[in-house]
Amino acid sequence: MNSSLLLTTNPRFPHPNFTSLTPFPPLIALRPSSVHLRRRRRLDISSSLSDRPSAAAVKPDVFGDKKELTGVQSLVDAMSPPVRIASSALIVAAAVAAGYGLGLRFGGSRNVAIGGAVAVGAAGAGAAYALNSCVPEVAAASLHNYVVECGDPGAVKKEDIEAIANRYGVSKQDEAFNAELSDIYCRFVSAILPPVSEDLRGDEVDAIIKFKNSLGIDDPDAANMHMEIGRRIIRQRLETGDREADMEQRRAFQKLIYVSTLVFGEAASEFLLPWKRVFKYTDSQVEVAVRDNAQRLYAIKLESISQDVDVSQLISLREAQLLYRLSDELAEDMFREHTRKLVEQNISAALSVLKSRTKAVQRVIEEVDKILSFNSLLISFKNHPDASRFARGVGPISLIGGDYDGDRKIDDLKLLYKAYVTDALSGGRMEEKKLAALNQLRNVFGLGKREAETIAMDVTSQVYRRRLQQAVSSGDLLNADSKAAYLQNLCEELHFDPEKAIEIHEDIYRRKLQQLVAAKGELSDEDVKTLEQIQIMFCIRKQTVEAAHADICGSLFEKVVKEAIAAGVDGYDAEIKKSVRKAAFGLRLTRDVAISIASKAVRKIFISYIQRARAAGSRTESAKELKKMIAFNNLVVTELVADIKADSADTPPPEEPSTKIEKEEVKIEEDEDWESIQSLRKSRPNKATTAKSGQKEINLKDDLPERDRADLYKTYLLFCLTGEVTRIPFGAQITTKKDDSEYAFLNQLGGILGLTDKEIVEVHRGLAEQAFRQEAEVILADGQLTKSRIEQLNELQKNVGLPPQYSQKIIKNITTSKLSAALETAAGRGRLSIKEIRELKENGIEVENMVSASLRENLFKKTVDDIFSSGTGEFDEEEVYHKIPQDLNIDADKAKGVVHELARIRLSNSLVQAVALLRQRNQKGVVNSLNDLLACDKAVPSKPLSWEVQEELADLFLVYLKSDQAAEKVARVQYLLSISDAAAEALRNAKDNGLPNGAKAEEEFVF
Repeated sequence: MNSSLLLTTNPRFPHPNFTSLTPFPPLIALRPSSVHLRRRRRLDISSSLSDRPSAAAVKPDVFGDKKELTGVQSLVDAMSPPVRIASSALIVAAAVAAGYGLGLRFGGSRNVAIGGAVAVGAAGAGAAYALNSCVPEVAAASLHNYVVECGDPGAVKKEDIEAIANRYGVSKQDEAFNAELSDIYCRFVSAILPPVSEDLRGDEVDAIIKFKNSLGIDDPDAANMHMEIGRRIIRQRLETGDREADMEQRRAFQKLIYVSTLVFGEAASEFLLPWKRVFKYTDSQVEVAVRDNAQRLYAIKLESISQDVDVSQLISLREAQLLYRLSDELAEDMFREHTRKLVEQNISAALSVLKSRTKAVQRVIEEVDKILSFNSLLISFKNHPDASRFARGVGPISLIGGDYDGDRKIDDLKLLYKAYVTDALSGGRMEEKKLAALNQLRNVFGLGKREAETIAMDVTSQVYRRRLQQAVSSGDLLNADSKAAYLQNLCEELHFDPEKAIEIHEDIYRRKLQQLVAAKGELSDEDVKTLEQIQIMFCIRKQTVEAAHADICGSLFEKVVKEAIAAGVDGYDAEIKKSVRKAAFGLRLTRDVAISIASKAVRKIFISYIQRARAAGSRTESAKELKKMIAFNNLVVTELVADIKADSADTPPPEEPSTKIEKEEVKIEEDEDWESIQSLRKSRPNKATTAKSGQKEINLKDDLPERDRADLYKTYLLFCLTGEVTRIPFGAQITTKKDDSEYAFLNQLGGILGLTDKEIVEVHRGLAEQAFRQEAEVILADGQLTKSRIEQLNELQKNVGLPPQYSQKIIKNITTSKLSAALETAAGRGRLSIKEIRELKENGIEVENMVSASLRENLFKKTVDDIFSSGTGEFDEEEVYHKIPQDLNIDADKAKGVVHELARIRLSNSLVQAVALLRQRNQKGVVNSLNDLLACDKAVPSKPLSWEVQEELADLFLVYLKSDQAAEKVARVQYLLSISDAAAEALRNAKDNGLPNGAKAEEEFVF
């Protein structure tokens, strides 16, 4: 801020002598001409802000003591205006008369008498002027004494002040009188503003406006006093070195700005209170000052709002908000914050009781009920018909932004919510009103739907279990006609999810089963009846019961199976067989469940064999590992499955006739493949091998992809075909072929890998196709299929054992690929014509699959170019636009565009070529070029062509005439060469006369 403002006269103050030149100036500067005003008590801003009088009753000493009048002022005070005027006239007249008499007496002449009258009259006039000049000061003193005598500023009346002015015959705009009015107003405003450490009470504005109206002071003069108070606050800020005191003075200045804005109104304050120009205080700072003080006042008003708020209080709040100039957004936030704090008090009280040792639950519920009642009251006010007159922010309570809005406090809210749910279910059922209250409480606490449901589900589950226990103990559930209806009614009373109830029933069954199994290690007939009774009472599904048995009983059975497997090939004796059978029967496991449990342990062993086979360094080592797996399956797993089936709790269902028929049909279809391929024939199971074959129920079908299982089978198949390879020093190897017994192991391996007959056939067929293809590619190296080669291929097919249809397919693929390469080469070198393409298509060869699209498009361009350069002058649109694109399998529209483009290029080139041949005296070439021109013109009709030497065009036409072409061709050439009818007739005559041009008979043009 500019410090020079503190030492200059206020430009807007009406009194020119009102200055601020001292460090602690009075509220009004002293006028040197007024002696009695020098005794006026000084009052600085610090003393005025230190006191905190109420707005209704300001201390009387704020305005100072009564002013004493001097002798002359007392005389003037005793005179009325008429008497004072008459006395002034009498004094002047008496002085003139006395001066005239004295001058005449002592001077002796009339001139001296007149001079004496003038001199003494002037002295009398001066005395009269002195008498009248102190009238405004006397009026000001009388005004001051009147305000002091009133004591209460509210007792000051505008009529009394006007009477004082009329009594002394002065105007309220008189300098001294107006200065006194401003002084009184300034003292009052300074006194009514609270100290820097206190906030506004809210009634200051009304008191200031009322006192201003009582004084009758004009707004500009009153505004000057507000600005003067602001100057003193700024001056004290500059003189204060303490940072904390500086902040206090800043707050005092903000309070002055806020009060001044409300006293004069926002519109008038813009030009009456130049904060920006005088104090460099921006509009934003003014807005902040108004906003902060309005919030403080509104916060004081909100302190009276409790949980028993009524309509009148909400209306009063709205009126206070408008009076304080507080925006709706801020008022809404403050009201919500206040209601949130009220609710937080209830929450804190409830939590303190809940976490204490006494745990008086009833007090906790009372606090929560207060929260719900308060929330319901606010919701009803929001839906009230006069809601627009209420304070902003009335509505449901939310804890967002408060002390309980955070992850640390959410557990406390959940604890409180759980306590309320527990109380709601204390009677053994959930009432509708309690359910609505819980939903409302969840919204107040800000709990997610899933979180609240989880809490309610935990509590309700415990109550449901207790109700079930009572129902079983009393026999109500057992004697109920419909167990399902009884359980459904129980869920409805508790508002419990039936799915969760089913989970509880299953848990009860599992606990009972686990208890019975743990006690004896098996299930007796009595235990089975007990479990059946529980299943019937709680309406447990059969699938659930089987799953429970598979889980609980299966874990015990799994231990027995693992011990049996761990015994290995040599250790699976009679004792282990007995333990397996006892466990399978005693635990009452079904055949499928028992096989499934055993399958898990067995498949892990199978996988370990597979891993070792994959990691082996050679095919022979891999085959040995696979053979070990086959032996393990035959000696251990097969016996294990047989023992499980012997004492299982159920028997397999009979196979349906339809399924039998389907299997027989599939078997008949696959018999042909089994008989055709030699390796398949050897590995096919027969009566001798079937009796020794291992089990196939436990396999790796779901553990390995089909491709991996086929590769493992193929590895062993190759071992069967090639035999065992033994490496000897110097890089040599010895192959020892096995007998056909290895193929029996191959068939068992297929069962372990879970391969179907179809998949096995595919492996054998693929291997045979691979062998046949390798030999066939050597035989058909050049792609030519002769009679001798056909005989070689037939012999190869019999040796490999590949069915004829597959060998023919391979032969066709080889010849087709060879032909495709030849066609690609011929098309790329331009040695393939459309005629040859059509011959290939007639022979059933799909040219579009053998020749790429780009080469077929190039072949089309070449064919069209040949047509345009054939010299016949013919162009068949059907052939070019439809047949050829169809034969080459290219787009007809695209082909048509290619034709048009070539025709345009060839058209101009044909004319140039014809002229060149004319100059070379090549008559036949000229005629062929002109025919090419006609062919291009038929594809793309052209306008008459131009040439620089017209005589050459005429010579071209003459040569074409001599070639005896068709009349329509001659006419079209005449049009294209721009030959007029007269010129054409002359050229025809020249032709008949043997002259080349119809004029000179030059011998060089006679062909």
